[in-house]
Amino acid sequence: MTDDIQTSLQALEEEAARDEQKNERGNNNRRGGRKDNKKGGEKFERKDKREPREKDEDAGYVEKLISVRRVTKVVKGGKNMRFSALVIVGDGKGKVGYANSKAREVPDAIKKAVSKAKKRMIKIPLKFGRTVHYDSNYYKGSARVYIRSAKAGTGVIAGGAMRSLFEALGVQDVVAKGLGTNNPFNVVRATFNALKENESPREIAKRRGLSIQDLNHRRRVLMSRKWVEKEAAE
Repeated sequence: MTDDIQTSLQALEEEAARDEQKNERGNNNRRGGRKDNKKGGEKFERKDKREPREKDEDAGYVEKLISVRRVTKVVKGGKNMRFSALVIVGDGKGKVGYANSKAREVPDAIKKAVSKAKKRMIKIPLKFGRTVHYDSNYYKGSARVYIRSAKAGTGVIAGGAMRSLFEALGVQDVVAKGLGTNNPFNVVRATFNALKENESPREIAKRRGLSIQDLNHRRRVLMSRKWVEKEAAE
């Protein structure tokens, strides 16, 4: 979790704890300090219907804050100002998701976006757990992205929102380029859709009703034919 998101969430939790303490004091004042029930001298215990909150099991997730902007809605009574936050969440092991949420305060918008992104996470197959299986490209609006597989040691050669998405996904070696607009919303959507189209050889073989050995054999045959045709043409 990034420092800014963690600081915002801590401040939000402290504020919620203060509100709960105020509510408990108000309830005690309304009861007038009643401690015993009418039937016996046993102490009166208030039963809370709400279940205790479980510990956060998503502590290992990588959260990236991409964009925060102020948006305004003009209504009959005036203008309603809110904040819009774009967040990317991943586990660093091939799962990633993104979401955009709005709220009156920045911490609330970030928290809502993180919660949405965790629910929308999908699994992206990675080659050897470090790069994509094959090259791909996609466009969203006027944003176009190109993603290429890279050998070990290349690193993440990308910038802006694309780099944040690859880091949250757990990609270690990739070469990516974005053309057109720099709008982070369209860039993230285009990169996400391009990664969704990536399939592993096992998935392709299963869809075509073949074994991986047959798939690799056909690939080698096609590559050899292309090489022969190229040599004959020269």
